[in-house]
Amino acid sequence: MSTRGVRRLFYAGGAVLLSLSLAAAARAGAPPHSLLAPAAAISEIPPATTTPNTYFVVKVVDGDTVDVAIEGTTTRLRLIGMDTPEVVDPRKPVQCFGREASAEGHALLDGQWVRLEYDPIAGVHDQYGRTLAYVFRASDGLFYNEYMIAQGFAHEYDYKSQRYTYRAQFKAAQTEAKAALRGFWSPSACDGNTTKPAGAQ
Repeated sequence: MSTRGVRRLFYAGGAVLLSLSLAAAARAGAPPHSLLAPAAAISEIPPATTTPNTYFVVKVVDGDTVDVAIEGTTTRLRLIGMDTPEVVDPRKPVQCFGREASAEGHALLDGQWVRLEYDPIAGVHDQYGRTLAYVFRASDGLFYNEYMIAQGFAHEYDYKSQRYTYRAQFKAAQTEAKAALRGFWSPSACDGNTTKPAGAQ
């Protein structure tokens, strides 16, 4: 048999085996693509761009805490200059507008690539070992920290009155949100008092 004939026989055999495998998967209820392209683990996600400090959001913990994949390791971020009502702290009840702030965080960051910016004034880590950072959504440049404050999902927050790079900008965003009665500043929501339990009048 010629070399060309052997090659044709090889390709035909491979096609038959692939067809049989796909048919078996269909009978078992498995999607065909599960055989062709198995899901990658978080540690195997490739960089979205060549932009420095750009990482994939693994999990939105709540409105001000996010997990990202950095070099195959999940790193927890505490976002600088903002504080959202609690929803996951076991020591506290769910606070007023906490669920709404958390839902907004999920809507904005779930499955997204984000660029991180660090702040030499605020430092590298907080008292719990979380990495301190500002988050910018890679797809459109949305400055998440500022947005959450400007829309009334987060208070401007300076830990122990510590200054940080965007402090004046965030305070201005909070003043505007409060004046416009956005988010938890609305009297029909929390009237600015997010320390009370969710649902409390």
